[in-house]
Amino acid sequence: MPRDLSRPAAPPTSRTTPGARPALLLTGGSGVLGRALIDELAPDYDLLCLRRSRSLGDPRVREIEGDLLAPRLGLSPRAWYELALRVDVVIHSAAATNWQLPPEEIARTNILGTDTMLDLAARADAPLYLVSTAFVANTPSDEDRERFPGAAAYLGSKARAEQLLRESAVPGAIVRPSVVMGDSVTGRIAGQQGLTKTIGAMVLGQVPVLPGAPEARIDMVPQDYVSRAIGDLVRGGVGGGEYWLTAGKEAVELREIADTCADFATRLGLPRPQRPRLIPVEAVHRLLLPMLEGTALSGSVRQRFRYYAELLLVFQSELPFDSSLGGPHCGTRPTHGDIRDALVRNLESWADDRAARPAPRRRRAAQTPTEVAS
Repeated sequence: MPRDLSRPAAPPTSRTTPGARPALLLTGGSGVLGRALIDELAPDYDLLCLRRSRSLGDPRVREIEGDLLAPRLGLSPRAWYELALRVDVVIHSAAATNWQLPPEEIARTNILGTDTMLDLAARADAPLYLVSTAFVANTPSDEDRERFPGAAAYLGSKARAEQLLRESAVPGAIVRPSVVMGDSVTGRIAGQQGLTKTIGAMVLGQVPVLPGAPEARIDMVPQDYVSRAIGDLVRGGVGGGEYWLTAGKEAVELREIADTCADFATRLGLPRPQRPRLIPVEAVHRLLLPMLEGTALSGSVRQRFRYYAELLLVFQSELPFDSSLGGPHCGTRPTHGDIRDALVRNLESWADDRAARPAPRRRRAAQTPTEVAS
């Protein structure tokens, strides 16, 4: 299905300055979805992007240095007041997504950060669009919380952030993307992470075993579909509701991903990797992971497998999600074929990036003291 690239005939205007473009404050602008949102929203809004330290280096945005966890974002009272006067819309996309962080740090960042942005939106009399995750639907069990505290803290903090918005008087909407892939046309993505790293490892034959059933759905949506849906909600002035930005019934299955990666390896001239052995998640948790702890396998191998198990604990589902894509003010819904095509383009982009990287330096043999000194 071709994407609908049409835009509203009359772009939105500022509430405070008649005839001017509205000012939109975006958090998380350096992330995968944040970069896509800048592309989507720059034609219609004056973009203000909150950053902590590293510059975005994008001339389309005005950067504001601040800290989500500090009172008033770490701004002076005057700067905080002036920011609230200027902002017309807030999109809160920033979040702690690294599950290796301490669980309390993940929770604090995602909950306190949302509370701070709600405070700003209330003072600005502006709607807030909260970027959550579709995987709040996958409630971890007590055992899962003990095995994978980082993933459990992430899901719990996202659910609590949603509740903060529902309990507030701030208008806006909750958007729940599933796994955000690279662009559906170019395959480009701001950073390889999560499942995109796993897929690359599958092409290279580095994933002999995966936790999951062959028919398990892995709900992935290209970043341009997600950013377009959020842009449509914002431009449409949608002031409430919860929107699932997911593939839903069109989601690909785990075995399709494995087959696509094997076919792509052949295209690259690599040895066709053996399809990963797919093991039920319950067997992984109860049998395989405990067994690995007592083996001679290297720590990196065990760590990698635990990483895959944690990802798929969150990212796979037996039943399809609901999907709001294609509904009023909510972009276009991708077909199953669109997602499979996007997966191939993502792999092509991954291969291009890999080819462009300098070859790793070969480690020299043990050096003598004379060699070190020289």
